[in-house]
Amino acid sequence: MPQSSAISDPIASITAQTAAEIAESVRDLVDAGRLTPGASLPPVRALAEYLDVNRNTVVAAYGLLVQAGVAVTRGRAGTKIVDLQPLPQEGFSNVPGLIDIASGNPDPDLLPSAGNALAQLAADEPVLYGQPVIDPDLAAWARAMLAEEVGHAELTITAGSADAVQRLLADSLTIGDAVGFEQPCFLTTIQTAQAAGYRPVPMPVDAEGLTVEGLQHALDEGIRALVVTPRAHNPTGAVISAPRAAALAALLADHPHVLIIEDDHFWQVSNHPYRSITPDNHPRWALVRSVSKSLGPDLRVGIVGTDRLTASRLAAHIRSGAMWVSHLLQRLTYLLANHPDTPAQLAHAATEYARANAELIAALEAVGITALSADGVNVWINLKKTAAPVVESLAARGWLVRDGAEFSLDNTDDAANHIRVTIHQLTPGQRTTFVEDLVAVL
Repeated sequence: MPQSSAISDPIASITAQTAAEIAESVRDLVDAGRLTPGASLPPVRALAEYLDVNRNTVVAAYGLLVQAGVAVTRGRAGTKIVDLQPLPQEGFSNVPGLIDIASGNPDPDLLPSAGNALAQLAADEPVLYGQPVIDPDLAAWARAMLAEEVGHAELTITAGSADAVQRLLADSLTIGDAVGFEQPCFLTTIQTAQAAGYRPVPMPVDAEGLTVEGLQHALDEGIRALVVTPRAHNPTGAVISAPRAAALAALLADHPHVLIIEDDHFWQVSNHPYRSITPDNHPRWALVRSVSKSLGPDLRVGIVGTDRLTASRLAAHIRSGAMWVSHLLQRLTYLLANHPDTPAQLAHAATEYARANAELIAALEAVGITALSADGVNVWINLKKTAAPVVESLAARGWLVRDGAEFSLDNTDDAANHIRVTIHQLTPGQRTTFVEDLVAVL
């Protein structure tokens, strides 16, 4: 049996000859702890020569491992054992004693009160099996809203925007497919890519949103889908400009097979217009809008407008009797969104988020620190040095901030030199203290 320097000691114990046997042997090594998460499998040619089998046999074996979720293919980087290390969670902190400005949460004081809507909801008849999966009033409101932005769209309701993105990708892709994700990237999107075994292709974001060069690179890498944030990009707050949107749409027009998912999560409290990158008559597209930032994260309602094929795939899993979104939540969403006081409250929230972010950015600029936030609830602060030690030093002074490195897909960008903060619940005095502490630890 030919020897190869590419064959590790654990793999050298394999004597299998068929694709199924090779895959089973690798799984045994993983289960026994001899192949650890993140370990690289040998190149196909090297393992085929070592086992004296056809190259296609090893290709098939690796395919079985990917399908089983044991391995993931990273293109030119080869095939690796899946590493499902815990990732940071958005909006979650288990660090006591610190002022949490890492959460990315909306300000509770800026959310509409649910009291009146809950009282009205209590008088409704209970919904039983077999009823329409979408509340009729919510459907009419959502369809009218989508029609203003994208014309006719098929409507689906999901358990929030993250659930929508996960379902859209799962219904169109298989393990190992290339997907374009923004760089830096929303934490939940990173978790989706990792858990599902997709091959993430980073697409850099600048002050005008997703870059044309980044999209072109992703298309050259063979992506079958992409996820983009048209405004309030998380973590940078970038908004896609009109010229950038036109340039991206022109590029995508030549790739009709690519599923375009636009995650417009901040739509109800944004001060910027929605600018789509989806070309006219593109066959595969989805516009995702949640109410988490505007009406409350716990509502867990995502409004999804799509083409007919994409909607039919989503509907196959969200039907009466299985996996539908609670009608109580749907009804509450409709009642809150359509309460007479809500438009003014949402406009006030949009103004307050923009004002607070602008005040922090100005205070940082006054002491020579660059920060960005064109839209959204977060401020992206450029430290011009590795953020990790600064994060630790701020924690020692009582501040919990988000290390920008957590938003990087592959560490090829400068996210590690940034921190992300969410400061709307701070008093003016607290904001001043935070700036002073940041200057002190830099």
